[in-house]
Amino acid sequence: MEGGAGGETVAVVEADALEFTPTWIVAGVCSLIVLISLAAERCLHYIGKTLKRKNQKALFEALLKVKEELMLLGFISLLLTVSQGVIQRTCIPPSWTNYMLPCKKMDAHTVTAEVLALGHRRLLAESGPWSEHCQNKGKVPLLSPEALHQLHIFIFVLAITHVIFSAVTMFLGGEKIRQWKRWEDEIEKNDAGNGSKKLTHVQQFEFIRERFNGVGKESMILSWMHSFAKQFYASVTKLDYTTMRLGFIMTHCRGNPKFDFHRYMVRALEADFKKVVGIRWYLWIFVVIFMLLNVNGWHTYFWISFIPLILLLAVGTKLEHVIAQLAHEVAEKHSAIEGDLVVNPSDEHFWCARPRVILYLIHFILFQNAFEIALFFWMLTTYGFNSCIMDHVPFIVPRLVIGVVIQLLCSYSTLPLYAIVTQMGTFFKKEIFDEHVQQGLVGWAQKAKRRKGSTKEGAGDGTAGSTTHGPSSRLEMLRRAAAAIQCARAPPR
Repeated sequence: MEGGAGGETVAVVEADALEFTPTWIVAGVCSLIVLISLAAERCLHYIGKTLKRKNQKALFEALLKVKEELMLLGFISLLLTVSQGVIQRTCIPPSWTNYMLPCKKMDAHTVTAEVLALGHRRLLAESGPWSEHCQNKGKVPLLSPEALHQLHIFIFVLAITHVIFSAVTMFLGGEKIRQWKRWEDEIEKNDAGNGSKKLTHVQQFEFIRERFNGVGKESMILSWMHSFAKQFYASVTKLDYTTMRLGFIMTHCRGNPKFDFHRYMVRALEADFKKVVGIRWYLWIFVVIFMLLNVNGWHTYFWISFIPLILLLAVGTKLEHVIAQLAHEVAEKHSAIEGDLVVNPSDEHFWCARPRVILYLIHFILFQNAFEIALFFWMLTTYGFNSCIMDHVPFIVPRLVIGVVIQLLCSYSTLPLYAIVTQMGTFFKKEIFDEHVQQGLVGWAQKAKRRKGSTKEGAGDGTAGSTTHGPSSRLEMLRRAAAAIQCARAPPR
């Protein structure tokens, strides 16, 4: 009886092997996979050609970043597949599997019912030789084939969701920023920056009245509260745009009040997109930590969903407060101003005196939000809505609501704020230059670096003396000179 059952099991397992599978099935499945892969590759190639034809280099580089992420996913997939045998041969004591479980283990009666529901074929697929290898030792495999397969799918879903959510955020935020183009056109028509030079009391400027809340500790608290609330309605007004635009131009492009600030801002945002769409190594570390903390009864994913929301509100408040600081600085230094109100951009207004910190935080916020959404739909399609790993409904609904709020708030408020407020730093970005100027600067810097290396070698041989100006100082001088030339002529519209 047992011999007959064993022979039947061996026969079924052999029938499942590739060498006993009909060739038409193998060829058909391979053809379908190859066709889908080629169609996706051709689609990305067509999008790349379109972006290059429209001279959208920043977006084209972002597309290349997406391709890099897809290649990384392919490598992870290959690594998981190749290492499956090693993982199955790694055996651990059964008692080790009783700690830090996402769901409580079922009793024997429930387990029997679940196994019967899976069906005979599913049971045979999971009971491979490596499972028997560990059972013979009185142990269990480190990770079952089913769990490994589900982990494989989750990593793929997470990466794709992050790319899609980042693209949607950039698209919606970009549409909001493009609405400011009409402000730029109106400023050009009105010839802003060359108005009358009459003396005006500082409190008479509308920008000061809206953003300045007086002097003292209480006024600072009021300013932060006002900045927190301002991100939810009219986060950037035409007056804010006009004032910050003039402050940037008078600091970096004084000779050209008609400099196309909007075009420069959009180009800088597109360049930042290629950094946001990627998944950096430290983000994968957060994924591992979050998965580690997903213990039954802790409701980890519910509490984690508040992290991106809190960070997003903090970033939006800080960006609004930078605008308030610009007004505060002018109101404290001047009682009356001749001509237009000009703010003074400075890195000191930002956290750690680095405007780039804001971009890193937005990157983390978008990734964490994508993680929450991807995790929900992966669990829903894999285990079902009533599974214990999905947690209770009172914990699920708030997570979804928070995810939608983060996506909308980041797209329509925080990202546009980031695009304009981070231009209020001490230095301009390289996107102020045309493409050929950027390439010229990079080439000159590389030559200067090589020249510095040869100079050091000559000095070591006693054939050359030290220089008084290093390549970094000369590069900064060249950048400023190029910026002056670039700003001297308005970029073509």
